[in-house]
Amino acid sequence: MSQAFTTRVLNVASGTRETVVDLTRDCETFLEETASGRDGLLNLFVPHATAGVAIIETGSGSDDDLLATLHTLLPADDRWQHRHGSPGHGRDHVLPALVPPHATIPVLGGRLELGTWQSVCLVDTNKDNPRRQVRLSFLA
Repeated sequence: MSQAFTTRVLNVASGTRETVVDLTRDCETFLEETASGRDGLLNLFVPHATAGVAIIETGSGSDDDLLATLHTLLPADDRWQHRHGSPGHGRDHVLPALVPPHATIPVLGGRLELGTWQSVCLVDTNKDNPRRQVRLSFLA
């Protein structure tokens, strides 16, 4: 009998600058190993207070546009009440309210049901923590 729910933890090096990390290939590899052609749901969860998951086009500048937009909406200055860490770090703790720390994506026949230009990405604006964990779970 096959498992109906499978989870794996990805360790992601997000670096020391604001970044959007494309996780699509990692998600596809996980599904190749666990979904076995089945339909279900892929859930991603980032258990960090300063990172989120976005489904966005990458490679054409949209990922940089997202970071620029977040920087406009959440400037890294001294306006934030949350003040530990580097200057402006309070903005990083507001990020998950705009870019949630989770996403759920349909899986059909063992494959992500994404649009042509969509990618699954980790969004990380915290320059003080260069490593993140992302939990992938497949539910058939």
